[in-house]
Amino acid sequence: MPDISGLSSSISSLPASGRILALDLGAKRVGAATCDEMRIAIRALPVIQRKSWKELLVKVKKLVSELDAVGLVLGLPLNLDGTESENSADARRLARNFSLSLEIPVFLQDERLTSVAAEENLIERGTRIKHRKALIDSEAAAIILQDFIASIDLK
Repeated sequence: MPDISGLSSSISSLPASGRILALDLGAKRVGAATCDEMRIAIRALPVIQRKSWKELLVKVKKLVSELDAVGLVLGLPLNLDGTESENSADARRLARNFSLSLEIPVFLQDERLTSVAAEENLIERGTRIKHRKALIDSEAAAIILQDFIASIDLK
């Protein structure tokens, strides 16, 4: 089973309260979501267009500052059997880069089936098919964040 606990960051480096920012990394679009300070309510944020590392970093730094986020969670794309996928190395590289560039802890969270669950959530809410593509990445980020919060609550 791959280590998804998160680079040099341990759960103990995350304050007990405060907003967390989650990202669902895509080649062109990055879904984003955050929670309230008590980590009860989670909301999807507008999708970030991914063009270059530098531009993505600037946008994420701005979000971290605006939200006063105390942690960053990135989805780690794994195969259904839990092994690393083709995109896992990119997620790990970006997590390492963010951890070197931001002053908050960075974590990886298993994101298996989050896109499927995100689409199901959007369908249940009656989101029209033409709007789903624009919302699915941030909805997936919200699920990644929900799973991360649940996992730290268990520890």
